Amino acid sequence: MKPPKTLDTIIGYHAHIYFKDAAERTVAETLRAQIGERFRVQLGRWHDRLVGPHARPMYQVAFEVHQFAAFVPWLMINRAALTILVHPDTRHPRQDPLVNALWFGEVLPILNVERLPVSTVGQPDATLAPNTTPTLAA
Repeated sequence: MKPPKTLDTIIGYHAHIYFKDAAERTVAETLRAQIGERFRVQLGRWHDRLVGPHARPMYQVAFEVHQFAAFVPWLMINRAALTILVHPDTRHPRQDPLVNALWFGEVLPILNVERLPVSTVGQPDATLAPNTTPTLAA
């Protein structure tokens, strides 16, 4: 049996906020604004059509390891019935959303997994550049 992985394997997290129609997109817009008001995170672009391995339109929120304990519980209780995927970034882009995932709401299929790299170990880590300026407490 392999020894357990250590927590320093995780270099950050991604939350994917999904929406399936115009009404849910409006809810997702409100949630996005609330996130930006409360957390110093990187809000990704809107994807109104399928992109990458995602089975529904979405946007991504990238956040640092130390934010998990506050941000993820906040998402749990404020997701407004939206489907959300949270996964770590362990430099294994194929494994992280498939094996190391948390789902809030409906569990969606991960598509085109063969297109995802197995590993990015040895490549430079992307610098997380938060693009929000929180003005409210979580």
